Amino acid sequence: MQKLRLQYAKRGRLRFTSHRDFSRALERAVRRAGIPTAYSSGFNPHPRISYANASPTGAASEAEYLEIGLREVRDPDDVRRDLDAALPDGLDVVTVVVAGPGSLADRLEASRWQVRLPGVPLSVAENAVRAFLASDSIEVERMTKKGLRTFDCRAAVVTLSAAGGQDDVGECAILELVLRHGTPSVRPDDVLAGLRETGGLVPGVPPMHTRLAQGPLDRQTGTVGDPLTPDRDAAQHESTTAAVEQPPASMHRAEDVAAPREP
Repeated sequence: MQKLRLQYAKRGRLRFTSHRDFSRALERAVRRAGIPTAYSSGFNPHPRISYANASPTGAASEAEYLEIGLREVRDPDDVRRDLDAALPDGLDVVTVVVAGPGSLADRLEASRWQVRLPGVPLSVAENAVRAFLASDSIEVERMTKKGLRTFDCRAAVVTLSAAGGQDDVGECAILELVLRHGTPSVRPDDVLAGLRETGGLVPGVPPMHTRLAQGPLDRQTGTVGDPLTPDRDAAQHESTTAAVEQPPASMHRAEDVAAPREP
């Protein structure tokens, strides 16, 4: 069985697609594209597809990841092209690689987010950010499946900054933040709740959240890396090793070459 790892994006109106809706759309696209998906054994077999840290419904994303098992070996570029063509516009396959050793989920340590705040002046956002970063702990509440939960949203924030921009309604503050993954998982909405609590930031228009990246966290720089880099490196190493071990076609073993006859 071949295992592939996919990076895909949720864009435009498709950001409102729930995780369950996406999984159904993906399984239909896999069948439509003729991709030989492997299935689990047992009384109720299901496709061998696993998802890693899906973004919340309503958030756009450039960095969603999943793993899929195939019954046959396929070229990753062909799978990317065929699957992308079978998915609706706005659910886009960015890249496909052969899975190397190690767990993909373990590499997803943090996410980099962009939050656009239409109608919010940059000075207001900057003041709120300063107040947030000056706090050691900020308790916020969120309704979960287990009921109302209170947790510290400040501890998960690795970096947070504000910049100015423009959109359809005029001035727009733009937040850039890196959130460390953990339990409970802190979302951009939780950070906005903390900004409201500490800095009085209250957007008049619903913010637009976009996950720009997720992967391993560089704790010195606060940057988020590419989780598929180890898979690409492993594939490159395997390809290079195979090329070195394969003798050129022009070479022959000594015993395969007939000795010249003596005159």
